[in-house]
Amino acid sequence: MNGLVINLTHSVDDPDRTSVAMVVAGASVASDQTTTVFLSSEGTRLAKQGVADELHEEGFAPLSDLVSSFIEAGGTFLVCSPCAKKRDIGPDDLIKGATIVGGATLVALLADGAASLSF
Repeated sequence: MNGLVINLTHSVDDPDRTSVAMVVAGASVASDQTTTVFLSSEGTRLAKQGVADELHEEGFAPLSDLVSSFIEAGGTFLVCSPCAKKRDIGPDDLIKGATIVGGATLVALLADGAASLSF
């Protein structure tokens, strides 16, 4: 598989860091890399419908644009199951391109050779 996994642990609590992560994710998928953003901790909120619409860090494109461009280019979001549950985020709450998964899914991507970055 290879590709890139970006572990994003922030969203509404740090729009600057979230924006940087999504710019990198967008650049990766635009470079024809298989790109997955793993949302954990507060990052899981980014997978909830409407959340990205409220976030825009100065100097960056709106997060809603960064997220939709990433998905349209073929990127995927994997959402940490216990993290989502803690925040009352279920499958019906998710944006297009996001799936709730267990930790084994992330481990499998990394074991298959994906590089990883954390934000």
